[in-house]
Amino acid sequence: MDHPESAIPRHVLPVLVFAQFAGTSLWFAVNAVMPDLQRELGWPTVALGTLTSSLQFGFIVGTLVFALLAIADRFPARLVFLVCALAGAACTVAAWATVRDYRALLAWRFVTGIFLAGIYPVGMKIAAQWYTRGLGAALGLLVGALVVGSASAHALRALGGALPWPTLMLGVAALAAFGGVLLYVALGDSPHAHPRVTTLQWRALGTLWTDSRVRASVFGYFGHMWELYTMWVLVPLILATRLQGTALSWVAFCVLAAGVLGCAGGGWIAVRRGSARVASAQLAVSGLCCLGAPWLMQAPDALFYAWLLVWGVTVSGDSPQFSTLTARNAPPQAVGSVLTLTNSIGFGISIVSILLFVGLAGHIPLGRLVPWLAIGPALGLLCMGPLVRLERDGRR
Repeated sequence: MDHPESAIPRHVLPVLVFAQFAGTSLWFAVNAVMPDLQRELGWPTVALGTLTSSLQFGFIVGTLVFALLAIADRFPARLVFLVCALAGAACTVAAWATVRDYRALLAWRFVTGIFLAGIYPVGMKIAAQWYTRGLGAALGLLVGALVVGSASAHALRALGGALPWPTLMLGVAALAAFGGVLLYVALGDSPHAHPRVTTLQWRALGTLWTDSRVRASVFGYFGHMWELYTMWVLVPLILATRLQGTALSWVAFCVLAAGVLGCAGGGWIAVRRGSARVASAQLAVSGLCCLGAPWLMQAPDALFYAWLLVWGVTVSGDSPQFSTLTARNAPPQAVGSVLTLTNSIGFGISIVSILLFVGLAGHIPLGRLVPWLAIGPALGLLCMGPLVRLERDGRR
């Protein structure tokens, strides 16, 4: 039986949101200072992409290892979050100390990505333990904060020298450490948390393919990941057709940060209409935004910017609902491992998509290239069909 949301202490959700934001700042805020490092240390442009990819690959490796070893389900989730936040903060301090050694920096960013595997998906597991009825709304706020954080890289670039990179790197390390400690101290164990397992959960991980409900939400998420991060990479290129400099950075921030409206608003609607329908509706709209690119890139300014804002809202807004559905339908004793493995595969798909589209962007006009991003939403919608039908029939 679901526990009433009123029984959950009011501080739980704000602590979760802040701790997740603080922990994942190791990802987005440090990436924002890479252009400053390039200018100061004379790195080639390709070095920035390699550093970012290093962290992405670290995250993929970390989530895969965490899932296969069932780290988030065999050990207290709060402890895993704390250890990984402190370790990620230490890696960032080490990166600051060895910043002039490019190979060392590359290694530290890779290891930081590994520890982020114990922050992002583990935070979602903790939320799933506390919120059994309103999980869609809770994850909507949680992922919404991360969307704003990821978009803040563009705002930090627009601020330029207002925040020197050494100050930002050390500040982010301190913020991540504080977030881990706060979550560990301020949150006790959920009163309806599932008992921890003592064995590996490989059979449970197989539900990604063998359980029809888990498979539907997971493959819907994979379609979403084909589009999401590539869209984020392409937005500055699209805006560069009309803007440049600081103005471009601020508008890019607004477009990507608009995703918080889709996450929070979608979470609110999901409580009333169901997560599958909300995720599918937003996935459909973002897919239509991809298909409309050839015409909307040539449209008057008002329509052009409105298109990007709608795309920014919906491309992120479905993410928390996919996680909600997966957490709800996965084996209770293996929710953390299933979410972590899903993240691992999803981010692997995003890297393939980014490399493919960025590579083609130099040879194909964006107006002709962007519509191919709709392949992800289309396949995701196809996979989500069974869950949408179950919700319409009143069986979630």
